[in-house]
Amino acid sequence: MRALVARQYGSADVLEIEDIPAPEPGPGQVRVRITAAGLNPADLRTLSGVMRESAPLVFPHVPGSDFAGTVTGVGEGVTRFTPKDEIFGFGLPYAAKAMADLAATPPSLTTGTMAEYALFDADTPALAHRPPDLPADHAATLPIAGLTALPLLRAGTFTRGTKALVIGAAGGVGGVVVPLLAARGVHVIATAIPDDEQYVRALGAAEVIDYRSADPGAATLRRHPDGVDTLVNLAQSGPALVGTARAIRPGGRLLNIAFPSPDPAAFAGVRVDTVYTRAAPGDLDELAALAVRGTLPNTITHRYQPAEATRAYADLANSHTIGKLVVMWP
Repeated sequence: MRALVARQYGSADVLEIEDIPAPEPGPGQVRVRITAAGLNPADLRTLSGVMRESAPLVFPHVPGSDFAGTVTGVGEGVTRFTPKDEIFGFGLPYAAKAMADLAATPPSLTTGTMAEYALFDADTPALAHRPPDLPADHAATLPIAGLTALPLLRAGTFTRGTKALVIGAAGGVGGVVVPLLAARGVHVIATAIPDDEQYVRALGAAEVIDYRSADPGAATLRRHPDGVDTLVNLAQSGPALVGTARAIRPGGRLLNIAFPSPDPAAFAGVRVDTVYTRAAPGDLDELAALAVRGTLPNTITHRYQPAEATRAYADLANSHTIGKLVVMWP
């Protein structure tokens, strides 16, 4: 089968399309013919080696976590899925098993979704049946972004009329967070460059701040002197985040997904929580229903063919991208 393969740690430059043997499902596993695979920054972070102590990769390594595809084989003991089922979800590299074992709801483990075929552990909430009216490419963008957005919203108090400043609204997670906040009646202030303003407003942002020409915290306070109820941080870290957090009202919240996690001691008078991607039972079904209803729009801004997969990761790493990038496996 064709697959995008790395044979050493590094950047997107170490990735190449190769022919490797197709995997065979073992007990508790399903084999999926991949239709679409969504890119995530975590794919490159794992490949870089920054996580090698907790999750050392085994080479050759196939990146990719998010997917939609067709079940083509099941291992012993699998009753949840059968061949020809259309499913979607995400998996962590098998190297991440030590971390997965510590999770409250262990995710599926995978051989990597940037390939014609991939294996997944079947009995986890990180896999779900794909509804017929949810296109495969859209489904492949939902898992990690959506399963990060849902815990964020559950961790905060977002009711009609509350104010939220979203940093990094034009990215993949922002494409789920902003629409869900807007659907709850939250007044969303989003950061984005002028070229992306129309995109984030279409997601549901009521206001947009150009973070390249103005300090987001100061600009927010000029517009809203009493501050915002919640800062949803999808992108900033370090001193920049501390500065932006000045826009949070006393007693407000900072909800963070960015790496590394901020030190709560740097944010006086504000509750700080870092939220991690988590698949709870039924979450993928909820995301699929929201997408089918139109609450979660399709945020794909570029589709790539398998031969372009290395360039897709290079674009993710080195270019200004918005929304989601997807590799289609015909």
